[in-house]
Amino acid sequence: MERILLGKTGIMVNKNGFGALPIQRISKDETTVLLKKAYQSGITFFDTARFYTDSEEKIGYALSEVREKIYIATKTMSMKVEDFWQQLNTSLKLLKTDYIDIYQFHNPAFCPKPGDGTGLYEAMLEAKDKKMIHHIGITNHRLPVAIEAAESGLYETIQFPFSYLATQKEIDLVKLCREKEIGFIAMKALSGGLITNSAAAYAYIAQFDNVLPIWGIQKEKELDEFIGYIDYPPVLNQEIEAIIERDRKELGKDFCRGCGYCLPCPAGIDIPTSARMSLMIRRAPVSVYLSEDWKDKMSKIENCIHCDHCKKHCPYGLDTPALLAENWADYKNFM
Repeated sequence: MERILLGKTGIMVNKNGFGALPIQRISKDETTVLLKKAYQSGITFFDTARFYTDSEEKIGYALSEVREKIYIATKTMSMKVEDFWQQLNTSLKLLKTDYIDIYQFHNPAFCPKPGDGTGLYEAMLEAKDKKMIHHIGITNHRLPVAIEAAESGLYETIQFPFSYLATQKEIDLVKLCREKEIGFIAMKALSGGLITNSAAAYAYIAQFDNVLPIWGIQKEKELDEFIGYIDYPPVLNQEIEAIIERDRKELGKDFCRGCGYCLPCPAGIDIPTSARMSLMIRRAPVSVYLSEDWKDKMSKIENCIHCDHCKKHCPYGLDTPALLAENWADYKNFM
C-alpha cells in the first residue's frame, strides 16, 4: 500500500483520497454504500465543502461511527468573519463531529493573511486554538494565489488542480510545497472527466511523494478502480507514458477544466460541459452527448448575451464565449 504524509500535518493516508463533490448527485442510500465501502477498503481521507450542498450531511450520516479513524477536510467560501463562524459550525453539525481535520479557504481570489483587514486568517487561528479545526489549508484555481500561499508559510495544505496535463509551472508548485513541507492535495486529477484512463492518472501522480489525489467518485465501479490500486498500484511504464503523451497532444493547454467558477450563466448555458464538448464527445460514447437533452443544452449557446461574466471569472484566463461558439459549431457536425 502506497502511503503519503501530508506535509507537517502528521496525517498519513494511502494515496487515494475520496473527493465528495459528486455525491451531491446521488441519493443518501447510494452515498452511504459508497462511503462505507471506501472506508472498509482502506480509504480514510474524505474531502468535501460547505458549498457542496448535502455532501457534508451525507458524510456525517455514513461515517460518524468511525469518525476517529478517518480524516475530514472541508472548506468555507466565507469572506466575512461572521459567515466564517456560521459555516464552520454548520459543517461541524452536519458532519456530526466536534473538529475538522483540515479546514480550507475555498478558492478565494486572494491569499488570506493576518492583518489583511478581513479577519479571516485570524478566525482560522482562533478556531484552531479552540480545537474546532486541527490544520489550516487553502484551495485555489489561480496559480499566483497558490504560490503566494505556499511562500507565506501560513498554510499546512494547499489544494490545487493537478494531473498529467499539468504545465511546468504547476509541477514547480508541487515541488515548492515539498520543499516547504506543505501537504499538496490534488483536485481534478482526472481533469474534470477529460482523462479517461484512471490507471495512467494514478501512475503519473504516484511519482510525486507529497501529492494526495482526491478522486471525485459517484459510482461504485469508479470506486472499485481506485480500491484496486491500493494493493496493485499502476506503474508508469512505456504503455502508460504513451497514453499520457497522446492525451497531452490531443487536449493541449487551452481547454476548459470544468471548475464551474464561470457559473451561473444568465443565459442558462451549462458552460463547464458545453465549453469542452468537442473533447468530451470524442472521449466518451457518442450517444451520451447526442441525446435530445444535450442537444437542447448545447443550443442554448445561441442565446449567449456576451456579458463576459464567464470570461471574467475564468481562473485560467480562457476566452470562454469563443470556446463555447467553437464547441457549438463542432457539435452541430455530429447532429
